Amino acid sequence: MMELKPLNLVPPNRPPPGLNLFPNLNPSQKTLTFHKFLVLFLTFIAYAAFHASRKPPSIVKSVLGPEIKAQNGTNGWAPFEGPSGPHRLGELDLAFLLAYSIGMYFAGHIGDNIDLRLFLTVGMLGSGILVIAFGLGYFLDIHWLLFFVIVQILCGLFQSIGWPCVVAVMGNWFGKAKRGLIMGVWNSNTSVGNIIGSLVASSVLSFGWGWSFLLPGIFILVVAAFVYMFLVVSPDHIGLELPSKEIEMNVEGVALVGSETGETEEEGVVVEPETEGAIGFLQAWRLPGVAPYAFCLFFSKLVAYTFLYWLPFYLRHTVVAGVQLSHKSAGILSTVFDIGGVVGGVLAGVTSDIIEARGVTSIVFLLLSMPALLFYRIYGSVSMFTNIALMLVSGALVNGPYSLITTAVAADLGTQSDIKGNSRALATVSAIIDATGSVGAALGPLLAGYISTRGWNSVFVMLILSISIASLLLIPIVKNEIKEKLNEGKWLWISMIKR
Repeated sequence: MMELKPLNLVPPNRPPPGLNLFPNLNPSQKTLTFHKFLVLFLTFIAYAAFHASRKPPSIVKSVLGPEIKAQNGTNGWAPFEGPSGPHRLGELDLAFLLAYSIGMYFAGHIGDNIDLRLFLTVGMLGSGILVIAFGLGYFLDIHWLLFFVIVQILCGLFQSIGWPCVVAVMGNWFGKAKRGLIMGVWNSNTSVGNIIGSLVASSVLSFGWGWSFLLPGIFILVVAAFVYMFLVVSPDHIGLELPSKEIEMNVEGVALVGSETGETEEEGVVVEPETEGAIGFLQAWRLPGVAPYAFCLFFSKLVAYTFLYWLPFYLRHTVVAGVQLSHKSAGILSTVFDIGGVVGGVLAGVTSDIIEARGVTSIVFLLLSMPALLFYRIYGSVSMFTNIALMLVSGALVNGPYSLITTAVAADLGTQSDIKGNSRALATVSAIIDATGSVGAALGPLLAGYISTRGWNSVFVMLILSISIASLLLIPIVKNEIKEKLNEGKWLWISMIKR
């Protein structure tokens, strides 16, 4: 396999055009704290817009695919109607997510070498246009499967730009202190975006499924304009510096986060980084912890994205308290899982900060999610209350480790001392981890589309088995974390239990 070599194309340190149009936003008028919150908000709403634009396919599945009971003489939308409808819909998910995962490997490497603001804007514009193009299939009465597949492939490639860009920008502005909490709160952007996409797509579904794509597509285009105008990639682009206590240092005193040059001042001495360009692709894979977490995310994201793409369809085809839910009700109810995801992401982040062990936090959430999914499958249809309560818990436990690994863990691994001062490796490491996870995300919905025709019990068995494998992959990391904490004299209660 050929390794992607560093391009060494250092992006210019230009402030965004919005700061020239509105001089009162410049550092001379606004503090570092203000710009941190501005970056936090813009990256949050940007990635929420990405996820909002991904949600329509799951909302319209029960309309495109075979109906439970045809009320208007139709049986779905060709070519997704009939008994093989779920198979075609699963293949459509595969087209998007496979392109997304492949694009992610390249997007991270490119993002470490060019202007992240422009790159992120391009990704958002392309995504918005292609989401709208999918919706035009309804208005233009298109029934050609290849059209929808091509649109989804291209959309997946543009969507892959988003994550490595926003994580790298966050890494430039926020140090390791309270990273789990900050990233946990910030990563609720995925769940917030899912909720926005679900509510918007469900609310206009009765007017025709095309509208469920048009509005989220327009939303991401509008947000792209704000990102282009106001997003500051790094503090040094506008002449700001992070306080020394927020800059991560390796054992030699070299800055790992805080500026794109990696320069920092410690007791009046400016230390230059050993490496100025982005690290190589294979070099990033060899960093400690990257491979185990990447493959853990493969199985964890497989579960999360199966729910993302198939939960509304599952709710539509499952009787809850003796009642068959409508398309709109199923779409709105599915947002409970994402609300749980917000809670789980924040809880996992806070917990990992307190115990200072990302791996232990992740494996505990994964182990607890298995009985939660089992209970949801068995008792979710008893009443609406039990369905909501168990869905909320399942969403928190499934999304907790997924959120933690893609944010705080990726940022930790992308700024560790092994990189020896290379502060511009974060997008590459983040992309490797999330891209590997996205391969699992592509596989999960595809398998669900085929397995669901045999019964939903089989789907839940697949999900629980995937979580089991994800947990096993973390065991070496967890053992090292526990050993490290015991050597440091922390977690004394473990020693007491052993005695």
